Amino acid sequence: MSDPTTGWIHTIRTKLQESPVDYFRVNPVRYWFDFLLSITLAYTTATLYLMPSELLKVFPDFSAPLWAVRLVMFPLAIFWLYRLGSLIHEVCHLGHHEMRVFKVVWNLTVGIVTLSPSPFFTRHHRDHHSQKMYGTPEDPEYVVNVFKPGSAASIAMYLVLIAAFPIIVFLRFLLAPLSFLHPKLREWTLTNASALTMNWRYHRKVSDFDRWAITSVELLCFVRAALIPAWVLLGFADWTRLPLLYSLGLGVLVLNQLRQLADHHFETDGQPFELDEHIIDSCNYTSRDFFTWLFFPFSIRYHALHHLFPSLPYHNLKGAHEYLVERLPADSPYRQLDQPSWWSVASRTLFAPQRPKIATAPSEAIHDQAA
Repeated sequence: MSDPTTGWIHTIRTKLQESPVDYFRVNPVRYWFDFLLSITLAYTTATLYLMPSELLKVFPDFSAPLWAVRLVMFPLAIFWLYRLGSLIHEVCHLGHHEMRVFKVVWNLTVGIVTLSPSPFFTRHHRDHHSQKMYGTPEDPEYVVNVFKPGSAASIAMYLVLIAAFPIIVFLRFLLAPLSFLHPKLREWTLTNASALTMNWRYHRKVSDFDRWAITSVELLCFVRAALIPAWVLLGFADWTRLPLLYSLGLGVLVLNQLRQLADHHFETDGQPFELDEHIIDSCNYTSRDFFTWLFFPFSIRYHALHHLFPSLPYHNLKGAHEYLVERLPADSPYRQLDQPSWWSVASRTLFAPQRPKIATAPSEAIHDQAA
């Protein structure tokens, strides 16, 4: 561990191992509480947004116009649906044998319903964490792979892609049975159209388990996608339900993309990062400004710490961070990973011309990159 660029990471890992608290222990009660609270409020507010007349069944004397109900319920539904959907990240990082019932319930009640099942997320998210792929053009979650910072035309196309993405995902599942018509078409679908990423350069490696998992949720998502237009065509809902559903999907996607703008500094030259560069390129947020609170649910604002310890449960990130800060040396590069606010990083991601990463010893490089 004589290499100065990795010694500080070794120190962090050693400090956390010395803790009397097992920060890596999953608390199932916390997972179930956050899930049940989020799904109750998300689906209640979304139902009132889609069908405000339901209020009249509960409150027959309710006199406010229905459009006003929708106006109030829309931001509430987006907030809670985003929070509920963000649990896909926690499902992804649970061990294969951890909380199996929770993972199945989340997929049946959320992943299928919202057309975002975890088998379409887990593989590419773990690829994002890998040293081999992180920060390269194939990284499925490195947002600067989708647009060029500082380019108005590129950002405009990025916005068009965001607007189209809910429709693309819907059509992907609606047309899923067609992929079985030919083995080559099926293989292309599994490799190129079975990850919830906007980066077209990403090609998923598919294991036998992946094939089974993708197919099992894919067919359920097909039924869900087919029911959306069928419900309107059969007269059970007005045609306006389609744009209303789209607005919910788009709203949640926008919040997620805004968060991704500030997960990292995106200082890349397209080559794989060394571990210390990988962590330096990631951000922590300890201040509780409004946008950090809004965009980073379940303590994922400790994003650099999460990349250091991907298996650290979300409910222990804050405690582990505070424990480390109390015990690390004053000159530890870890302290420099804390960013002032979401916008301080997101604004540079959007508007500053992309700069190549600088591979130097940590003390000076950290200050340069986090400034």
